[in-house]
Amino acid sequence: MLRVHSYESLGTYDGPGIRLVVFLQGCQFRCLYCANPDTIDPRGESRATAPDEILRMATSQKPFFGRKGGVTFSGGEPTLQARELIPLCRMLRQAGIHICLDTNGGLWNEEVEELLKLTDLVLLDVKEFNDERHRKLTGRSNAQTLLTARWLEEHERPFWLRYVLVPGHSDWREDIEALGRHFHAYRMVERVEILPYHTLGVHKYEAMHWDYALKDVPLNTPEQLEEARDLFQRYFRTVYVN
Repeated sequence: MLRVHSYESLGTYDGPGIRLVVFLQGCQFRCLYCANPDTIDPRGESRATAPDEILRMATSQKPFFGRKGGVTFSGGEPTLQARELIPLCRMLRQAGIHICLDTNGGLWNEEVEELLKLTDLVLLDVKEFNDERHRKLTGRSNAQTLLTARWLEEHERPFWLRYVLVPGHSDWREDIEALGRHFHAYRMVERVEILPYHTLGVHKYEAMHWDYALKDVPLNTPEQLEEARDLFQRYFRTVYVN
């Protein structure tokens, strides 16, 4: 059984085309800007869901997917439930449904490796390239995330790089340039998505009686987003501000 937090039908922001987005419960990162803090606790509010139920939902929506769409597993951190996702992904592949995995790349074991082999596209969330700043932002090192990216490259598994631009936390020019130098030769990076920092999840912190650590951080200006895109475009051909 999978622990499912929620669903989004007809999603257009988490992978190519129109998608069914399945938000799974549980995450090992503690990102200061997390927009879904209610998905962090693996024992949090969620529903035990049989893989067959998600397969039926995906199959019923398949006519809307078109040539590019499909199912995206997000969270939370979906690789925490890799064992339960593997049989579901096998069934989705048999049904001809495109599979996307939105992951921080910070967990690795045999089950995660098998899950990645069954995935058509990975949305790899690189929170920060500088490891010290990454730890301050997420509570974890980025070492495994970079190793996961290397595995994807070596095993010819396509992925998108996703980068949340948080003023004063992940908008450092030298870190973006270092990330660009690190990844610019990767053939499997199909595109880079710059995700503007937002505060749409702040009300969840209030409801959970949690302190939102970035309450004084301003939203990105258009100039900041344009500057970041210009930096990324020095190293990658396809860069979008999502």
